[in-house]
Amino acid sequence: MLACANRTLSAQHAHGDSTTTTLGSLYRMVAAESPRLTAARASARAAAARVSSAKLPPDPQLQFGLMNRTLWSLQPDPVLGMTQIQLMQMLPVAGKLGLAGHVAEAQAAAADERANDVQWDVRSRVAMAFYDLYQADRSLTVAVDTRRLLQNIAQTAQTMYAVGDGRQPDVLRANVEVARMTEDIIRMQAMRVSMVARLNAMMAHDVVAASAQPALPSFPAEIPPLDSLQQMAEAHRPMLMAGEQDVLAALAAERLARREIWPDLQVGIQYGHQSLPMGTQNMGSLMIGATLPIFARSRQLKMREEAAAMRAEAEADLTAMRAETRGRVGELRADYARARNLSTLYRSTILPQAGASVTSSFAAYRVGEVNFMTLLDNQMTVNKYSQELFALEADEGKTLAELEMLIGHAIFDVDAVAGASTPAMGGVR
Repeated sequence: MLACANRTLSAQHAHGDSTTTTLGSLYRMVAAESPRLTAARASARAAAARVSSAKLPPDPQLQFGLMNRTLWSLQPDPVLGMTQIQLMQMLPVAGKLGLAGHVAEAQAAAADERANDVQWDVRSRVAMAFYDLYQADRSLTVAVDTRRLLQNIAQTAQTMYAVGDGRQPDVLRANVEVARMTEDIIRMQAMRVSMVARLNAMMAHDVVAASAQPALPSFPAEIPPLDSLQQMAEAHRPMLMAGEQDVLAALAAERLARREIWPDLQVGIQYGHQSLPMGTQNMGSLMIGATLPIFARSRQLKMREEAAAMRAEAEADLTAMRAETRGRVGELRADYARARNLSTLYRSTILPQAGASVTSSFAAYRVGEVNFMTLLDNQMTVNKYSQELFALEADEGKTLAELEMLIGHAIFDVDAVAGASTPAMGGVR
């Protein structure tokens, strides 16, 4: 099905058709196609598979021996020759196996949480590239409209100059601005291609067509207050939950290291078979041994120091991650409020007034009441404000995507598409 989808997108691009791409569809694609996410999930499965073996003692050793054979015929000595089979098993004591199991279980849980964090991180990266593509796409549309309006201004200046009402420098300046806008359009087109490439780089296949038009999601009017966001982050951010599991694993590993100095038992049984002139003799033996920690100062006691240091490292890392998360959530909350308020101001006040100023100055220029530079500056101001509006909208989306990654929870419906927000470019026609 994916191959068919790729062929469809390629065919649409080949025919010059544009496709609408929503953020929700990209999220679903990356959840199924991201190589990073696939690798993280495989790592979590590998960690989970190690848990059962960590709770088991070492494999027993089976030995077979031919005792007291003559060389080189290997015939058994008539009196001492014997065939032996021996089975030995190491048995850790003092609850070492249970603690090793706790360590493995905590490490597996941490790996699973890190896989979840990778999923949110990949999701956030897709959102960043999506909003960059949206900004490039909408800015390109505005640039094309602005060039068309500048061409109309240049034509008006040329007509006025031809009838003696205009100035030749005005015509030249208008043509220069048209050329500059053409340069900006070429640059934006290249940026747009790179944004599509960034999106496709996060997938296993090229699933986003070059002609795809990103649809801006409908952002929420309000988001939770700062303290609620911080509490959600501390309770649900996968990276913090992985850090908590790392601390549990380090604590269990420290307890295990303190018990490593306890000698492990080794038990075994042995069966011997001996053929004598008087008949066959079968014999059995039972063996019990223990490890001797003769290098305890350099081995077992150092293991305690290592485990204590790793536990302190895990606790410090978790404390640092919590502090960084709280701080970053506060920054993003403020950035979202700034972008939200400014974009509202641009739509409701700045751009309508700037567009009205262009319409008024163009009419005044045609009757000679304002000079050409005033008209040109007003038009380029509208272009600048339009570009800034799309940058603010992209910033809104980026802050929301990173907030969702930090709190491990979706804030709004990414499949709900906002209405068209192309700003008015003034009344020059």
